[in-house]
Amino acid sequence: MEHAAHSSSEGLESQSLPQKRPIGGWRAVRYILGNETFEKLASMSLIVNLVVYLHTKYNLDNVVSANVFNIWSGSCNIAPLFGAFLADKYLGKFNTLLFSSIASLLGMGTLTLTASIHKLTPSACIAQTAECQQPSTWQIAILYLGLALLVVGSGGLRPCNIAFGADQFDTTTEKGRAQLDSFCNWWYLLFTLALLIALTIVVYIQTNVSWILGFAVPTGCFALSIIIFLLGTRFYVRVKPEGSIFSDIIKVLVATCRKCGSKSNAGETSGQSYYDPLVGSESERETVARTNKLKFFDKAAMIVDPSELDSQGKPKNSWKLCSVQQVEQLKSVVRILPVWITGIVCFIAMQQMSSFGIFQAIQMNKSIGPKFQIPPAWMGLTPMIALSIWIIIYESIYVPQMQKRGKNETGRLTMEQRFKIGIVISVLCMVVAGLTEMKRRDSALAHGTLESPITVALLVPQFALSGLIEAFAAIALMELLTTQWPQSMRTFAGAVFFLSLSIASYLTTILINVVKKLSGLNGNSAWLGGNDLNKNRLDYYYYTIAAFGVLNFVYFHFFARHYLSDDDVAQHSEKPSDCDSSGNGKGL
Repeated sequence: MEHAAHSSSEGLESQSLPQKRPIGGWRAVRYILGNETFEKLASMSLIVNLVVYLHTKYNLDNVVSANVFNIWSGSCNIAPLFGAFLADKYLGKFNTLLFSSIASLLGMGTLTLTASIHKLTPSACIAQTAECQQPSTWQIAILYLGLALLVVGSGGLRPCNIAFGADQFDTTTEKGRAQLDSFCNWWYLLFTLALLIALTIVVYIQTNVSWILGFAVPTGCFALSIIIFLLGTRFYVRVKPEGSIFSDIIKVLVATCRKCGSKSNAGETSGQSYYDPLVGSESERETVARTNKLKFFDKAAMIVDPSELDSQGKPKNSWKLCSVQQVEQLKSVVRILPVWITGIVCFIAMQQMSSFGIFQAIQMNKSIGPKFQIPPAWMGLTPMIALSIWIIIYESIYVPQMQKRGKNETGRLTMEQRFKIGIVISVLCMVVAGLTEMKRRDSALAHGTLESPITVALLVPQFALSGLIEAFAAIALMELLTTQWPQSMRTFAGAVFFLSLSIASYLTTILINVVKKLSGLNGNSAWLGGNDLNKNRLDYYYYTIAAFGVLNFVYFHFFARHYLSDDDVAQHSEKPSDCDSSGNGKGL
């Protein structure tokens, strides 16, 4: 008997051996952190200096360079929506990260070829005559191919990189949550280090040494990141794809439209006219509370005919009958839209420094001493420094002082206050940028030179203010998305945040073209266009965006702020539980 029992127990143990596959933990995360560090170093080396590359190597004028950059940046920010869907629904995070890394490597390699092979770029401008040969169709096509591959890469990397790291820990335990918190800290430290290297060393190589070497370095970093990622393959915990919130939202919209003729108030009191399966045995996911707002969408969960359910009580057609939870998830998205729009308008002001702010730096005195020239892209360090200084002041001085005074328990600014401050700073940023540009332009025209003798340091205030827009408006929006929605929607929250950046980029492109066309009517000189800011009125363009900022403040104060719930306005003192849902603004 004992022998039989022993044999039986051995058999059970042998059957359970295949389930020992998951390892995860720090043995896996060290490879993920290594991969992420080199990937971020490579991608940021391109982002911060792309507009300069387009301007100097492809002879594209200011408007075209800004439009290409904004469209590409917008595409990189909208692609995570599709990447998150594919990862959650079909591929899983590991495969998505691998394929995306390969696409990014091919894209960066293509751009390296454009810098290496002279036939792939037009001839340099003739300084004496200011004549610039424009790129041919096939030269532009190769450039766009490289940029498109990088868009594909960002679509998978941005929504999955931190989320895949979070999968390596068991967050149902206290130890797992502590490890995840530590992982987040390491991720941000290494990200910041990679960003600093990209903004200083790599940008200096690109601007002052060689574009070939400056692009070869990030290409090598992409290759190294893939190698490191693959070395940790046997240690990774791979969560199988279980479905995507994107498809649920579309199903609710379709089901609502199909039941437009139904009355959603029928049977509300009995609670039996709506499909509301119990959450517990089938799912451990966090649920969204039932609400009485936006009742129109309740039709999607209404059981109009008992035949809509099968013998097990499940919908026969998920595109005609959805669960109450699916409906409430869509409602939670719709409720945030008014505040989301406010954030998008703020981002339009914030993003100007990445294009026209750099163009201003190009036409200013960049000399430090007799020999050293500051690369224009180094101005991108200013927003990051301003953001870091504010966080230190806020966490170390402001919050403790407010707690001591007892004005509120957390001592933190409310969500509404942070949005309002962010909007005001966005207006102030554009006004300061306009005044600075007016002074730069007047100085250059007075001296009859392309570059103004005024030092590039005069741009520091406007770049610093753009960093503070991120500190208040961008981080507040990201925090709102992740705290308003349950854990199951965190990946979706990150994708929506990137979508807001994408829309801001596309709107900037539209605004540039509209301003250029309208200001050039009736034979007037257009405010934007060409390669010389001295012939433009960039300051008027900045003031236009400032005017939109004023309208944004009025819109938020009288309308959008009412869509912040009491908890949104008064709370948000706790750190988000998953680091994949915060800090994405750094990738701007």
